[in-house]
Amino acid sequence: MASRGGPMVTGTNGADFEHREKIAAQYQISALNKSRLKYCVFFHHMMFLVMLAKLSADILDKLDIFILEIEELQIPQPLWWEYIWCLSLLLSFLGLSAIKRNNIRQLRHYMYGITALGFGPLLYCVLYYCGDVWRYLSMDEDEDDSSEVDIELWQVGGYPYGLLWYAFVLLASQIHFFQLYFSFNLLKAWRARGALRKTD
Repeated sequence: MASRGGPMVTGTNGADFEHREKIAAQYQISALNKSRLKYCVFFHHMMFLVMLAKLSADILDKLDIFILEIEELQIPQPLWWEYIWCLSLLLSFLGLSAIKRNNIRQLRHYMYGITALGFGPLLYCVLYYCGDVWRYLSMDEDEDDSSEVDIELWQVGGYPYGLLWYAFVLLASQIHFFQLYFSFNLLKAWRARGALRKTD
């Protein structure tokens, strides 16, 4: 490598630039997984808005606000797991703070929180509506009246309530799974970087 107008540095002919330009793998992994985790947080927020729309009737009812259009939808009363799942949104701020500061401890807490407040309520939902979904799927075609087999239906469209929740659970659990996966990759990358610093 030569300085401007000066001699070339001894021991190199300038062909080792590829070695000097290479970014360590853990930094690439960290940047990639940070970006992907941010996307997951965004989709988590989208799912929260869906849940908030479902809970709007109950929230407005508790605030003593009457909106005819919402009441006409005949949205079923919410269960406690729906509100608990909404708390998982608060964890997104912890996760974003962790990836901004490369904080392993905060990211671990984020992962524990997603497992408890994200997957926990979803698992309860699956178990709670398991009977309804099974009865609906095993119902004969000639059994048109679902009230005879005791399946809770949403009056708008006549869709089985449990099946709609299963669709929500499918999407939300994928988001939470990828949140944990990308967080785990970040933890590995940050630990590898810390180990390299100790050896230097």
